[in-house]
Amino acid sequence: MVSALLLLLGFALLIKGADIFVSASVGIAKRLKIPPVIIGLTIVAMGTSAPEVVISVTASLRGANALAISNVVGSNSFNLMFIIGLCALIRALPVKLHEISKDFWVSIIAAALLLGLKLLGGEHIPRLGGFILLAAFAIYMVALIRQALKARHELKGIDEKAEKPESKPRPFALIIFLAVLGCAMIVFGGQLTVDNATQIALSLGVTERVIGLTIVAMGTSLPELITCLLACKRGENEFAIGSIVGANIFNIMFILGIAGLISPLEIDQALVFDTAFLIVGSLVAIKFVYSGKTLGKREGLVMLLMYAGYMTWVLI
Repeated sequence: MVSALLLLLGFALLIKGADIFVSASVGIAKRLKIPPVIIGLTIVAMGTSAPEVVISVTASLRGANALAISNVVGSNSFNLMFIIGLCALIRALPVKLHEISKDFWVSIIAAALLLGLKLLGGEHIPRLGGFILLAAFAIYMVALIRQALKARHELKGIDEKAEKPESKPRPFALIIFLAVLGCAMIVFGGQLTVDNATQIALSLGVTERVIGLTIVAMGTSLPELITCLLACKRGENEFAIGSIVGANIFNIMFILGIAGLISPLEIDQALVFDTAFLIVGSLVAIKFVYSGKTLGKREGLVMLLMYAGYMTWVLI
């Protein structure tokens, strides 16, 4: 009974926190004259990935590295195939290739790098692998910051008089406060949801890998799910997709990089298939983007069916 109430509280915090966070993040993008997609790839991606950081790093400290890797791989598959698929099924997502294609490819390279480290590592990925992932993340962040500065410089040439000014614009300090508050609500709500759902699963004797790929992965991805759905509802399509792609890059390169430095990551052979599925799913998604430049109901349905088939294989 207590677990059920805490679970409901967690969902409530996630929904309200995501609403506040999306609104504040878009406000930050407008004030700083930075494209929303870049805010999605950075601030929103890192904020909504906070639950994955907590789960994977804690698991690594406890030596439960199978949970650390499966949580990240499972979350990425859920983010990509389920969340984007569901958003596309609800509302077509026009995608600007020049804003998102490079980052989409970075997410695929990150997954391929993880798979390569798994295949070369044998039974575990050594600490050197964690360092490689972190180094790759640092390079990506430098490139992203340069892209943001360039975009901001270009937007300075736009005539702001053409835009309809707000009657009473919010103070920038208040927008920052709301972004932090929303992020805190998302993290706390996600933690409540995951803890209580995991407790129920463990009492039923579910294995660590299955917990990581299903309950924990889906639970820690709830911030991305709620944030993405609300962004799509408001028409912030690039913002929504950017947050998912950015979260997937952050999850692999930063979270597993940190976890790998703390303790060598043990490899379950089944996780090789899980990572391969993530790469295939990413390639299918980017093919849809390049072919139609819009993710519609058909593409969304295909992605959801692929994820349903994958989950069926995991559970069986």
